[in-house]
Amino acid sequence: MLTLTSDAASPSFCDGLTRRSFLRLGALGLGGLSFSDLLRAEAGLRRGSSSKALILVYLPGGPPHQDMFDLKMNAPAEIRGEFSEIATSVPGIRICEHLPRLAKMADKLAFVRSVVGAKDRHESFQCVTGRLNENQPPGGWPEIGSVVSKLQGTAGASVPSYVNLSQRMQHTPYNQGRNSFLGVGHSPFMPLGSVKDDMTLNGISIERLSDRRALLRAFDSFRREADATGAMAGLDEFETQAFDILTSSRLLQALDVSSEPEKIRARYGKGTEAIQGDAAPRLNQQFLLARRLVEAGVRVVTLSYSFWDWHGNNFSIARQNLPDLDEALSALVEDLHERGMERDVTVLTWGEFGRTPRINAQGGRDHWPNVSCALLAGGGLQTGQVIGATDRLGGEVADRPVHFQEIFATVYHALGINPNTTTVPDLTGRPHYLVDGAYQPLKELIS
Repeated sequence: MLTLTSDAASPSFCDGLTRRSFLRLGALGLGGLSFSDLLRAEAGLRRGSSSKALILVYLPGGPPHQDMFDLKMNAPAEIRGEFSEIATSVPGIRICEHLPRLAKMADKLAFVRSVVGAKDRHESFQCVTGRLNENQPPGGWPEIGSVVSKLQGTAGASVPSYVNLSQRMQHTPYNQGRNSFLGVGHSPFMPLGSVKDDMTLNGISIERLSDRRALLRAFDSFRREADATGAMAGLDEFETQAFDILTSSRLLQALDVSSEPEKIRARYGKGTEAIQGDAAPRLNQQFLLARRLVEAGVRVVTLSYSFWDWHGNNFSIARQNLPDLDEALSALVEDLHERGMERDVTVLTWGEFGRTPRINAQGGRDHWPNVSCALLAGGGLQTGQVIGATDRLGGEVADRPVHFQEIFATVYHALGINPNTTTVPDLTGRPHYLVDGAYQPLKELIS
């Protein structure tokens, strides 16, 4: 087994994994399958013609829509909460005072205030598949990154098509990267940590991995040990490709955010490495890493950010979380525009449900699947608008309900995939449309 690790001291997860990143060639896959097994399963499916990409930001726990993008300033105090709203760059659109950077670029954003179709379940499943976690076909519904991997393949042998940057979370239903009826070959490449941190390979730093001669020297001892058993002679093209992905300068350079100018890194901010609740840390540099990965050719990048299940102290916790999210997300959108990537890269930010209109006795908001919100940017979408509305208390949809699958249909459309005519087969060979037939891309967003 070949492992790239960081030797920096760091707390461990409950399964013994450190929060520092590692990339493993060997048992990286699911069910004991190796990374080369995943590549082998994906053989023949690389089409590489599209430059479209998706960055999906999952907010585990259910963010409070009434305190972010849909404030109810005329509601009673027990509904309205403590925050004020501010004007944005688009006349008539107002959002939370703790999101000033996003407010200034509202013309580059689409606010969906009427997301419906959720259930009271703390899980990422619907946010990454568009489906409910029930009555699944044999093998299970695939995540959107797996679907894109199946349909569009990789952009190059040295770059995976689907990368999940999320750290392993204590509440396991928050985690992504599940296998599905599309097979392990389309599961995400999962560093399982903050891959922006230092990595070493037999003492060789990430900066020197681009030097193939140094890399070959680093492999010498591994080769000698492997050759003693004849293992190296048995490497096939997929194992060779696995080495290529893990050692290619293209991927490693994308993972090395330290090569970015300090001004850009500072623009994204840092957040905190501390685990939030039973979910994820607020690692702002993951947003920068996501941009670098799609720039390198990755088609879908998912990440999980912080913890949003605030049954108590909603407003004090929000005062910590919202400014960090504001900094990271606005930097990502701005960065994509400055690099001319805004038509090719779609950004979707959301959680599994909303929060109750009424503030509870602990100063928090409880689970509320009746309505939630989503934020979209890029992808050539028609931004600078609000879609949908809730009633005066923020508890029910008053205008234009938007189903989870409508947003998925919109994202597929932005990726150059027709969600209503394209199918993928399950384990029995039965074809499944990407969204149910009744759901179409949001006409307000597509050209």
